[in-house]
Amino acid sequence: MPFALDPLPVAVAAATFLLAGFVKGVIGLGLPTVAMGLLSTVMAPAQAAALLIVPSFTTNVWQLAAGPRFGALARRLWPMQAGIVLGTLAGSGFLQGNHAGQAAIALGLALVAYAVLGLAAIRFSVPPRAEAWLGPLVGLATGLVTAATGVFVIPAVPYLGALGLAKDELIQALGLSFTVSTIALALMLAGGGGFALGTAGASVAALAPALVGMVVGGWVRGRVSERVFRRCFFLGLLALGAHLAARLVF
Repeated sequence: MPFALDPLPVAVAAATFLLAGFVKGVIGLGLPTVAMGLLSTVMAPAQAAALLIVPSFTTNVWQLAAGPRFGALARRLWPMQAGIVLGTLAGSGFLQGNHAGQAAIALGLALVAYAVLGLAAIRFSVPPRAEAWLGPLVGLATGLVTAATGVFVIPAVPYLGALGLAKDELIQALGLSFTVSTIALALMLAGGGGFALGTAGASVAALAPALVGMVVGGWVRGRVSERVFRRCFFLGLLALGAHLAARLVF
């Protein structure tokens, strides 16, 4: 679908990717969550997801390449990644057409769930023997949520955090999962005609503010308390998700 060059969507998109990149630079995740949540207030979720493709892919590959254990993590997590691809492609069409309103509501609910988990600082633990069957199920669920909302943090992020990975391994594992999710989302949108040439160009243009925000966020990371920032971040997501989910009532 072509991206409308109206002043309001363009301004919101530029500001959104600047903010989303900043958040990712500070805490290592949150770009798709912030971008989808804000963009969905001024455009259809499918169009917002299409704009997300290039900035998300580029920043996630950057994050993936920064770690030292790609091979070991890929071998350990490939069943989960396969589930992500399968679930995303199986949910093709959720974001488009007559499902756009439901997708925005689902996005709101996903944001609320993510914010509540973040604010509660709930910690899970997955025993190694459970990874063989739980990983593919988590991947499949993440793919279905991605197909419906364009956001690929639930339940992937809590699951990866429960594996007991070291800090650098966790950052790289998140980069791997987010990269695979972005590719699967792009394939789903391309199959439905949602990632046409015009939208691809707009997505490339959105990369610049995302990278600027990410660099600034990385600079800020060492100068402010990550604990305080995360609390403000999750409170903001909670308010945004509640606003989108309110369409269930109003």
